[in-house]
Amino acid sequence: YPWFTDWGRDTMISLPGLFVTTGRADLARSVLSLFAAHLDQGMLPNCFPDDGSAPIYNTVDAALWFFQAVQAYVDATGDVSLLEEVFPALEGIGAWYEKGTRYGIHVDPHDSLVTQGEDGVALTWMDARVEDWVVTPRKGKAVEINALWYNALTALARFGKRLGKPHENYADMARRVGLSFQRYWNEPAHALFDVLDGPAGPDPAIRPNQVFAVSLPDSPLEPAQRRAVVDTVGRALLTSYGLRSLAPGHPEYRGRMTGDRVARDGAYHQGTVWTWLLPQYALAHFRAYGDRDEALRLLLPMRDLQRAMALGTLPEVADGDAPHAPRGCFAQAWTVGETLR
Repeated sequence: YPWFTDWGRDTMISLPGLFVTTGRADLARSVLSLFAAHLDQGMLPNCFPDDGSAPIYNTVDAALWFFQAVQAYVDATGDVSLLEEVFPALEGIGAWYEKGTRYGIHVDPHDSLVTQGEDGVALTWMDARVEDWVVTPRKGKAVEINALWYNALTALARFGKRLGKPHENYADMARRVGLSFQRYWNEPAHALFDVLDGPAGPDPAIRPNQVFAVSLPDSPLEPAQRRAVVDTVGRALLTSYGLRSLAPGHPEYRGRMTGDRVARDGAYHQGTVWTWLLPQYALAHFRAYGDRDEALRLLLPMRDLQRAMALGTLPEVADGDAPHAPRGCFAQAWTVGETLR
């Protein structure tokens, strides 16, 4: 708020915290059912336009976040009837991603990883565009997409087993993805490549997307790799209010999100701090080190941030450079939901 409408990616990331954690199971169920009914070619709508026109399908990760939202809901409520209702839709997502859908989204048969992208589009959450300029294109095998893909397959295996349906093939494919995920390991940097098999080869830029390979319920990384990712992200990207979208020192780093639209959107995912990623980092830290007190301590600055722009809610972004002034919209569903979760 004030300038965003209802977006699929935002909804699925926000729903567990906003509805499940707060005990609004009926609202969570209705939203999950609604979005399941709007699946098309294995894709969830990126947004429903305000003018009532047809939904827009131009995101690679909304459908994969859908698995996480369903899992959070079912784990909290035990509502097997909802799981039975949406399970065919979840299987359909997996099938479409395997055979291929819009914008080059498909599973590479050589390594079972999801690749995506076409010129002129930005399909991951780093989706800033200015006219024909795609600021952060990330064409290829983006690291968080395949962390989500791995978790979608492990979720399908669990869901199928719970419903008494065939599920072994999902577990087998998850194992293949887990083995291939080692391709992301960048030993000299003690971090993960941000994108593999892109036009310029593996991208070693230190971005926060790698944290999802640790923070999501199932990690394809070895324990030492998880700790290394948390440590590298902590050194390069962690601020009081969230994670920078790109490490300082990178030639494309932009430390302040100010100026005209071109300047602001040019900094949006090129150094700007995203507040919704602070809870993800705290969770990754906990999964890597098992220190609950330290993980909760990381979230303490949210107490101050909820007074920064609009009382009782949390803003979208902050500057990458100190003093990390809050920017963007003043009430961001992802940040509020993830913090509550």
